[in-house]
Formats: sequence, structure tokens, C-alpha cells
Amino acid sequence: MSQFFFNQRASLVNDVIEGTIIASPWNNLARLESDPAIRVVVRRDLNKNNVAVISGGGSGHEPAHVGFIGKGM
Repeated sequence: MSQFFFNQRASLVNDVIEGTIIASPWNNLARLESDPAIRVVVRRDLNKNNVAVISGGGSGHEPAHVGFIGKGM
């Protein structure tokens, strides 16, 4: 029996990012598709008149900051 609560270690970060996008209550998140190694989540309904907030983490902290995306941020 597995001691861990995830599918595979190699896909853990991508799985969490995809789950966050799917579970967003506003259904307005998307993954920036440029390079699979770059993990960026953006709002699809971004208002270009507002200031953008960029949040990132260091090595080993991803996907900790993916929850800071959405309405009211």
C-alpha cells in the first residue's frame, strides 16, 4: 500500500496546478502554454486596466503560490 497521497512523484506539481485550475470557483484560470518546464497560471479574464500581481516561489516551494490567483487578489 502506498504511503503517499499523489499519483506519481514526477507529475506532482503539474497535477496540483491542473487540479487548481479545474477547481477554481470562478472558472477563470488557465495555464500558460509555452514550455512544459515553465509552470505559470494566469487569469483568463484579466482586466488590463488593473495592476498585475506576480507571485513566485523558490525551488521546492511550487505550487505553493498557485492559490494566490483569482478575483479580489
